[in-house]
Amino acid sequence: MSVETVEGSAAPTPKRGVSILFGLTLLGLLLALWLALGLATNAFWTPNNISNLLRQGAMTAILAVGQTFVIITAGIDLSVGAVVGFTSVIVAWLLAAGVPLWLAVIATLLIGVLIGVFHAFGIVRMGLPPFIITLATLTSLRGIGLLITNGSTISITNEAFTNFSRADFLGVPSLFWMVIVVAIPAYVFLHLSRFGRYLFAVGSNREAARLSGVNVDRTIYLAYVLSSTCAAFVGLLLASRIGIGNATQAEGWELQAIASSVIGGTSLFGAVGSVHGPLLGAFILATINNGANLLNVNSFWQRIITGLLIIVIVYFDQLRRRGSR
Repeated sequence: MSVETVEGSAAPTPKRGVSILFGLTLLGLLLALWLALGLATNAFWTPNNISNLLRQGAMTAILAVGQTFVIITAGIDLSVGAVVGFTSVIVAWLLAAGVPLWLAVIATLLIGVLIGVFHAFGIVRMGLPPFIITLATLTSLRGIGLLITNGSTISITNEAFTNFSRADFLGVPSLFWMVIVVAIPAYVFLHLSRFGRYLFAVGSNREAARLSGVNVDRTIYLAYVLSSTCAAFVGLLLASRIGIGNATQAEGWELQAIASSVIGGTSLFGAVGSVHGPLLGAFILATINNGANLLNVNSFWQRIITGLLIIVIVYFDQLRRRGSR
């Protein structure tokens, strides 16, 4: 069997009709939440709140897209939250040292690339489980970031950088436009390119993909580099929004990214996923959190609701897998 076979109709991608139907279901759920919250509180549909909700969901959405690439290969990346915090420190440190803005941004993104390479090296060459190597990076990056800042924060005084995240374009927050900037090439990559089909093939059956001519190692490298680069990009956006570099920021965001991806229909068992699903999943979670805050619901309930959603969706995913055998 050759690479062309993997690229053909037998590629283990999810059925397009089912994917579209599930996406429409998620969109309907999101709209239902918005309508319900609009009736429950007058504060929901205010311009300031909608803008805040879009900004809240944007960064999680970008993380979820990156996480999806990894999960489709039957892997996991627990480090993305730590990467966000660490890269916020890196860009703040570079700007404080007088490095030009464009160079600081590029250098920060390259840090994300290198972290992804390190993860893939640990998985492919050292034989470490993705859970272990990314968990180790999670703890290590937090520590390195705290060492760089001496346990403090680094203020960002570059107004061109900090004003970006607070600006609007055509009445829409710039952070939401960044979701579109990421989502369009991500969709083309995952659903319209042979490399996207390779991700699904590796997640479906790694050995069968290898025998079909897929470079499995390179595909795993690609997935983890994309995940870490997305996290580094979010680190830039977060630093721009809050105006500081802080290694402890984005704690728990890796779980939000995984939850968004799973709610969006990505299978934790691999080989099933999309770009639009995790995006909708991220904004569903952002809407739940936003609505809970407006209704003065205890923040602990927000975590419980998210956990229950994950349990229900993974359970039905298992039923789907059993039914397809």
